[in-house]
Amino acid sequence: MTFPDPIPEKLAALPAKPGVYLMRDRHGKVIYVGKAKSLRNRVRNYFQKASLRRADPKIRGLIHSIADLDVIVVHNEAEAILTEGRLIKEYKPHYNTLFKDDKRFILLRIRLEDPLPAFTVARIRKPDGAQYLGPYVSAGAARVAKEFVEQRYGLRRCRPLEPGPEQYKHCLADVLSFCSAPCVLKITAEAYQERAREAVAFLKGERPEVLKELEAQMRAAAADMRFEEAARLRDTSFQLRRVIRQRASGTHDLNRKEDQALQGIEQLKKELHLPKLPRVIETFDISNTHGHQAVASMVCAVNGRPERRRYKRFKMKYTEGPDDPGMMAEAATRRYGRLLKEGKEMPDLVVFDGGITQLRAGRAALDALGLSHLPAVGLAKRHEEVVWDVENKQAPLRLPMNSPGLLVLRGIRDEAHRFALTYHRSLRDRRIRESLLDDIPGIGEKRKQTLLRHFGSVHRLRKASLDEIAKAPGIGPRFAEQVFAVLHKPADREKAQNEESS
Repeated sequence: MTFPDPIPEKLAALPAKPGVYLMRDRHGKVIYVGKAKSLRNRVRNYFQKASLRRADPKIRGLIHSIADLDVIVVHNEAEAILTEGRLIKEYKPHYNTLFKDDKRFILLRIRLEDPLPAFTVARIRKPDGAQYLGPYVSAGAARVAKEFVEQRYGLRRCRPLEPGPEQYKHCLADVLSFCSAPCVLKITAEAYQERAREAVAFLKGERPEVLKELEAQMRAAAADMRFEEAARLRDTSFQLRRVIRQRASGTHDLNRKEDQALQGIEQLKKELHLPKLPRVIETFDISNTHGHQAVASMVCAVNGRPERRRYKRFKMKYTEGPDDPGMMAEAATRRYGRLLKEGKEMPDLVVFDGGITQLRAGRAALDALGLSHLPAVGLAKRHEEVVWDVENKQAPLRLPMNSPGLLVLRGIRDEAHRFALTYHRSLRDRRIRESLLDDIPGIGEKRKQTLLRHFGSVHRLRKASLDEIAKAPGIGPRFAEQVFAVLHKPADREKAQNEESS
């Protein structure tokens, strides 16, 4: 397969650094945004003939649609994740939407009530009566585990619910001694079902003797100088232990965290005299630099645990200067004014990060919207006090530092702070990056973003040669000369260095 002219040249110039890549169609529209630890390895992989042959139809559709690509080099993987998320929200690429279900972790599914149970790979847990094992972070380890139990316990891989002699004619698994062939009665249905139950028990970590047997086989192979076989058995054992350990620890941690969170919201209901259990808690925080690039975050917890799909962020529109209480009131007004307008449900508890001043501002905003009945508290940082009485008739509530209720409040408060700070920094860093480009005569927002996407930062743009700038999409030799001249003025070099280091 041949690709449009810009692609081979850009593939050759890809750095082995973390970053984000944007794939465009022939109209220049962004159709996919991805992140990578190494842009060189990840992006080139799309254009390998072998990869294209093995890819599923959605990936092949994406590859055939690519007419151009841009990359943004970043400092680390965490920055790549944040940049990818921001660009997906900005461009809403078609293939990111199409692939979103593929981002779920793998589950192994089996329905033991079936006549001849078989394992399948799933990504969504459904209420269908089947057993789901996982989810597994490592898809490779999960697939190794599935293949191992199929071979060890003689489980079928064919798709029919009740395979028979007709399906057996086209089956290679029995010929290769993988399947116990219940379809042609080489084993009874009852004996086969017992094998399936043993396979499930093994994956749950209830059959440790199987792993010991595997390790004994590995040592025997090494002693007989069958090193390739020993290496294969070692790798299989490692992946199986990874799957079993992940399932055991993940289930324990998840149950512990859920139990602790439920205890926390029960304690909050009791201590704050709430009318009902605060299953939905929304928390606000403010982030700004002396009033500049001011933003607010709203994060949500459901049953005491973060629900990231419900997070919101606000760029301040009406509050000026370093006025945190005013910003808190603006964020609450915009959030709950919209919920009222759309007729949506209100949370069970609102938390404002800060002491009595922030609570009063937020409470006044709620009252002005006719939401006087909506419970609201403030969480003061100094002693982690829960401020809940704006009239100061009752002392702030001090919960024990390790109490479940305070852990819930602190957890969601810290998450609100992180979310607000991340948004504020992204706006601040963008302003710093773009301020120098504003000095270029005739530059518009489109060209500015083109340069930033192509080179990744003003710092890298300043290091580029005149010819490299001219080759950026939509720039050309004449405009490149203006860019180069502005970026290499002595005063501007000093300005850029100061901004890059701030």
